[in-house]
Amino acid sequence: MALSDRSRDLLLPSFLYAPAAARSFAGASRLPASPAAAPVSGGVPSFPIQAPKEKIEMYSPAFYAACTAGGIASCGLTHMAVTPLDLVKCNMQIDPAKYKSITSGFGILAKEQGVRGFFRGWVPTLLGYSAQGACKFGFYEFFKKYYSDIAGPEYAQKYKTLIYLAGSASAEVIADVALCPFEAVKVRVQTQPGFARGLSDGLPKFVRSEGALGLYKGIVPLWGRQIPYTMMKFASFETIVELIYKNAVPVPKSECSKPFQLGISFAGGYIAGVFCAIVSHPADNLVSFLNNAKGATVGDAVKKLGLWGLFTRGLPLRIVMIGTLTGAQWGIYDAFKVMVGLPTTGGVTPAPAPTTEEAALKASA
Repeated sequence: MALSDRSRDLLLPSFLYAPAAARSFAGASRLPASPAAAPVSGGVPSFPIQAPKEKIEMYSPAFYAACTAGGIASCGLTHMAVTPLDLVKCNMQIDPAKYKSITSGFGILAKEQGVRGFFRGWVPTLLGYSAQGACKFGFYEFFKKYYSDIAGPEYAQKYKTLIYLAGSASAEVIADVALCPFEAVKVRVQTQPGFARGLSDGLPKFVRSEGALGLYKGIVPLWGRQIPYTMMKFASFETIVELIYKNAVPVPKSECSKPFQLGISFAGGYIAGVFCAIVSHPADNLVSFLNNAKGATVGDAVKKLGLWGLFTRGLPLRIVMIGTLTGAQWGIYDAFKVMVGLPTTGGVTPAPAPTTEEAALKASA
């Protein structure tokens, strides 16, 4: 069952639905007050304010704003929820002699730091991955449209996987610039007990120790981890979802209910997440190693971990974590899109528009 209009009105920011002319900052002061806003004591309008009913136009500024907001919700919340798993994974990568397995890792952390210790570093995780999600999903939709327009309808359809790959890679380059400082502090907080309680004291301490540029010393391995991950995440998701609708669903996507479509989004996201974890895991080990040890280099990491350890240390846990994470992210992202009146991502791609020659032949027939 689709979300009711009432629940949609309560949750959505009204700027997503304001007409294009009213969205300009110059005209913001002239916008009429919402009829649902009733004054209370002191003249302050009561909340919630109902959003207008206008539909969001595809590829308009409001469309990209909606995708950005969906990305914030999908990435920030999900990464924060799996903080305990991420904490164990990072410590297994940094100190495998102590944290020999997933089970023993949880046991050691519980004994040494208590239950509260499982969520150490949740603030930089929430803020960092919210910023990353905003850029990742918002710019992916932008670059996918941009590259499709450059290619034209025929080639966009023919080489759609390349467009998914190029669009996601371009978006992730930007997204990781936003994520990197938070990731550096998060890893240090999670793997060095006593370094800091969280972001508020960890960030200035990190900067005093290694300088502001030290926050970005892990940007190259972060790109090495996240760009292949995101390329796999988006391209495999789009392909898997299209194959599911084409081969496993007996009716067109347009005739499927919204909950059913969101179930497909979660399933496609989970499968894509397994591939993502495998592709990006060596770089994930490098990021954890470099951010944990002051002055460490990639060569130091390879020498200490070994090539086999680089590819396999912490991998089973990361497959579980990333599979669940990616499935949940696509589910939340598409749920947000449905809530604002947009279609879910992926599905059977429509046939390309006929070329000029084909249209002329058909007209003369």
